[in-house]
Amino acid sequence: MKRIRFLISTLISVSFLLLNSSCIERENVTVLKLAHGLDRSHSVHKAMEYMAEQVHKKSDGHMRIDIYPSGQLGSERENVEMLQIGSLAITKVSAAIMEGFAPSYKIFGIPYIFSSSQHAHRVLDSEIGKEILQDGEDFWLRGLAFYDAGSRSFYTKDKPIEHPDDLRGLKIRVMQSPSAVAMIRAFGGSPTPISWGELYTALQGGVVDGAENNPPSFFLSYHYEVCRYYSINEHSTIPDVLLMSTKIWNGLTEQEQKWLQEAANESVPYQRKLWKESESQSLQLAEEAGVKIIYPDKAPFIERVQSIYEQYKEDERTYNLINRIRELE
Repeated sequence: MKRIRFLISTLISVSFLLLNSSCIERENVTVLKLAHGLDRSHSVHKAMEYMAEQVHKKSDGHMRIDIYPSGQLGSERENVEMLQIGSLAITKVSAAIMEGFAPSYKIFGIPYIFSSSQHAHRVLDSEIGKEILQDGEDFWLRGLAFYDAGSRSFYTKDKPIEHPDDLRGLKIRVMQSPSAVAMIRAFGGSPTPISWGELYTALQGGVVDGAENNPPSFFLSYHYEVCRYYSINEHSTIPDVLLMSTKIWNGLTEQEQKWLQEAANESVPYQRKLWKESESQSLQLAEEAGVKIIYPDKAPFIERVQSIYEQYKEDERTYNLINRIRELE
């Protein structure tokens, strides 16, 4: 009986070590753990699966990515902290979250910094994008690639947003982002930071009057069940970031790093195609569910946030970045 208990205890210990090691060499196979909070149907998850397939092919099976979706290994913030200590290899976060780690990421929170999705893609694919991806390395966070997260717009419970004045006095949920808070204030609203997982209940209970996000997030979160107005004003274009622990990256061979980076790069156009399809489908399904889709004139919204640009004139690095982005328009 003691021997059986010993064997069971040993098996449990080995299983625990295998599960909690973020980078495991097993029979000459390097295994990386990737965790994120999105559903398996999301375009970003599908792009990650594509990346994993490419890594497997390029390495002839010597490298593997195991994906844990839907918050299986913790929240977005917890996943980032796991990257920093090296207990997780890869995760996905919104670029807005990175404002607290790397100064250049705050550029994405500036309203209307991009004139179109094509402009955004040009910037993200340029040297500017590469520089921003590298800006979190002092915090043990290496950017591998940007994924498309579309443009964010307002959705509300009781009235449509057709002009910035319609936001006056409304409590609008925002991410934990100084840029997002400044933007809502510029529009006359009351910014209210709430975690994504608690937002449905907050909308339902009247804690907030509305929120802002892209069409797939609006639909897949079931927020359309509470908010019956969606105004496509596209005030900000904040990409998702595929992040890797520098502790794990530095432990890979040069060849493994090459396989991984190439696979990440190749997953970007794949994800953009899926994202475009999901945006169109989400708007259609939301409208069929009774949501009123509004397309307000963007000019008054753009005019209202010009004061935010003025504030950055004193920040030489950010203002220089703004001008470089405008040159690629």
